Formats: sequence, C-alpha cells, structure tokens
Amino acid sequence: MDVVEGLGRGSIGPGLAESLTRPGANRLRTFAAIRSWVIATLGATFILTWPAHAGSGADPLAEEYVVVLHGLARSDRSMQPLAERIAAAGYRVFNVGYPSRDLGPGALVDVLGEALRQCCADAGRIDFVTHSLGGILVRAYAARSGDRRIGRVVMLSPPNRGSELVDRLGDTWLFEILMGPTAVQMGTGPDSLPNRLPPPTFELGVIAATGTINPAGSMVIPGEDDGIVSLCSMWIDGARDIVAVPDSHAFVMRSPEVARQTLRFLTDGRFDHAGGEDVRALVEACAAPAGAR
Repeated sequence: MDVVEGLGRGSIGPGLAESLTRPGANRLRTFAAIRSWVIATLGATFILTWPAHAGSGADPLAEEYVVVLHGLARSDRSMQPLAERIAAAGYRVFNVGYPSRDLGPGALVDVLGEALRQCCADAGRIDFVTHSLGGILVRAYAARSGDRRIGRVVMLSPPNRGSELVDRLGDTWLFEILMGPTAVQMGTGPDSLPNRLPPPTFELGVIAATGTINPAGSMVIPGEDDGIVSLCSMWIDGARDIVAVPDSHAFVMRSPEVARQTLRFLTDGRFDHAGGEDVRALVEACAAPAGAR
C-alpha cells in the first residue's frame, strides 16, 4: 500500500492557536477570521491513502471513497491506523483533520463540506468511518446539504443522543474553555445538537464501546457505557445495525476487532454478530428521546 500526502499536511499556526486556547480569549472577535482561514487552508489537513490495488481495472473497490473523521479533542493521527486498514482492503481513504475545539457546529460542517469538495468532488458515493463527534458532524452535514452520495456510515461510540457527562459539566466556564463551543451543545436534552438533527437517511452502523478507563464518568452515566457516552445514547432510530465491543471511548478506534467489523459493514451493510454480545434489543428499547429519560 502506498501512502501519499496528496494534499499535504499542516496545522494552525502558533499565534492563531494561542488566541483560540488562551483562557479569557475573545472567541467572537476572532471567529470570522478563523473560519475563513481554516476553510481557505483546509487542504493542509488531509492525509490521502491510495487503494492497495490502485491502477487495477478489475478492482471493484478502486473508486469507493471512504472519509475518516476523528472525535472531539483528537486529531487525524488517532484514526490513521484504522484508515490504513481500510485502505489495505482496497478503498480510497481520506483521513480528515478538523479543529474540533475551536469552532461552533455550523463552522465545523463548513469545514467538512470544503473537505469533501477537495477530496471527493468526482465521487459517486462516499462512505464514512467516524469516531464520537465525527459522526454527529456527518449527520449535520447530511441534514444541511442533502448530499445523496452518502452511502454507508460506521460510527464508533457516537453520542447520537448526546453525552450525560456534558449534562453534568457543560454549563461550567472551564468546560467550554477546554473543550470548545461545539462540545457544550452535546448534552442529552431535546435542544442539544444531536437531538436537533433528523434521523439518518443513510445506511448507519454503530460500533458501541462498552469498556471504560474513566470510572468517575461511568459513575454518573446510566447503564452500560464507554466512560463518556452511554450505550443507550449511542443508538438512534433509523440505524441499521449495532455491535458492542469491550473497548473504551478513547481507544476504540485502535481495536483490530473494530477494524474487522468496520470493513464488514462497509462491505455488507451489517456487522458480524457471531459469538458477541447482542445489544440490539437493549438499545431499541431506548425509544424515548434522550432528554426524557
């Protein structure tokens, strides 16, 4: 497999980064300039991984695009091992980085839209593999753009109904300074970002982590959880399938089993449930809106 930095790699410059993260910084004063700068230079955040069999006319996956998106407060590096596994199976993979803590949800959707224009303008279909917040951004992009090219989407531990930890911490000044303006909208209430979005119109598979390395978080989250999001909050009506894995929210993307299940869903539109915990009945019982539970 050849790995090509087709669009290059870059990051926000230190002066701009400092203005975004310094406690007490005026986000509103710099928002417009930041948004324009990020979108204009977004091409510098991509890693382009060519298919393992690029150039073979017989390869059925040669023109199948997969966009990989990391979660909140992470980077494209966190998803790179999984992106490489997907590329090794023959897909054309774009591992996209975005400033998850620096912009509001509308601006982040702009960033994603620009990324898709740069990487995938010629794609007839685009599949996604996302972690946490990345899945919510795909839902928001789909709702706003109506992009019919979205095919199958695999979400790893997505807060599709919000996160109970944000319910506890989201109103504190320190949380917004550390996690940013989008994170504070990720609670479980009916007005939260995830719960304002419509059900998915694409084929959605959820890989739910049910291990935890955050016992303090798990103490305030009802039922099974991954230390950040409850199992019930990962599910959403309209999803096609769900499978549970004994990994934590932070490291679920590093699991070989997660890579195997991701490829299974991208290929077949369903997961392999042989020998694993079947949580479909449990999550389908979570019929009430998250804010009403």
